[in-house]
Amino acid sequence: MDRTTSRRIGRSLIVLLAACVFVLLLIYVTPLVYPFIIGWLLAYAINPIVNMLHAKLKLPRWIGVTLTLLLFVAAMLTIVSALVTRIVVEIIHLSKSLNTTIDWWRNEFERLVARPEIQDLIDKLSTFYKENPNYQDTINSRISDTANLVASKSSDLITTILNTIVALISSLPNVATILVVVLLAAFFISKDWQRHSVKVSSWFPEPILKSTSAVWNDLQKALFGYFRAQFIMISITACVVTIGLLILRVDYAISIGLLIGLVDLLPYLGVGAAMIPWIAYTFIYGDISLGIGLSVLYGVILIARQMLEPKVLASSVGLDPLPTLIAMFVGLKLFGVFGLIIGPVSLVILSAIHKANVFRDLYRYVIRGAK
Repeated sequence: MDRTTSRRIGRSLIVLLAACVFVLLLIYVTPLVYPFIIGWLLAYAINPIVNMLHAKLKLPRWIGVTLTLLLFVAAMLTIVSALVTRIVVEIIHLSKSLNTTIDWWRNEFERLVARPEIQDLIDKLSTFYKENPNYQDTINSRISDTANLVASKSSDLITTILNTIVALISSLPNVATILVVVLLAAFFISKDWQRHSVKVSSWFPEPILKSTSAVWNDLQKALFGYFRAQFIMISITACVVTIGLLILRVDYAISIGLLIGLVDLLPYLGVGAAMIPWIAYTFIYGDISLGIGLSVLYGVILIARQMLEPKVLASSVGLDPLPTLIAMFVGLKLFGVFGLIIGPVSLVILSAIHKANVFRDLYRYVIRGAK
């Protein structure tokens, strides 16, 4: 093996080792410091407001940070309280109306069973059951197994729901503690933002700072643009659906509108994943006028999305539907429900790193060595 090849292998091992160390740190350190990461993101988000208060109103920076955080907390508490209150009220009303739906399905089932062809089929099965005693034990066993399975799954579902509620209630003190740490971290980071920036920059050599700055600039444009575009489209969908449901006099319009807005995150499927089954159900249920109204509303949503989405995505870095779908599916398999967000975000980060030529620079380092 010549010297050039051995050096390339050595540099490749250095890059691989650095990548492994970074991934391990990300996996094992992030769960320990994530409140401070969130605090840094919050501090970064409020910095423009703090800078404006400091420059325009000549307020001390710590006062600007305090006022901005208080405004942020007040706004979040107001929005969350209003949404939770409204959703809880509508869920209570929805649970009360379930009896009507259950009665309708029971009547439909009884009417279906009372049909002559169904009665004839039941008579044939009963005759077969009586004339073939050898199959009776098998049939009884299968019926018993099915009943036990349904009872077991129902019990597991109820237990899971109750355990989830208990876990949410028991986690409230921990969540409150984390929120306090996040707010304190955001306060101290934002208060001394310039000093921290200079200090952190002194830890790294100039080439790394240059590459990191390029990645961060592309990441701001891509990642925040992606979130901004998704938030705008979800908000538009939720507002259109809610207004349409209010016009159609549908109960629980706000809760349903918010849920359908979240469903709009799904690529390809989008609103159709919720609207199409609902429209089919209304026609089966016999509410033709509501079915027609929902169909018109679904058409309005599709037209609005086709008109607005290109304009919204024009100001941000969009992702192709197929890679986004793959990223969401992989994220779902690896991280559960949160993977639906982690997957596309990871795709945006990798795209930003690629656009900053980090992979090209690593390849050149392996092939040629340091510049």
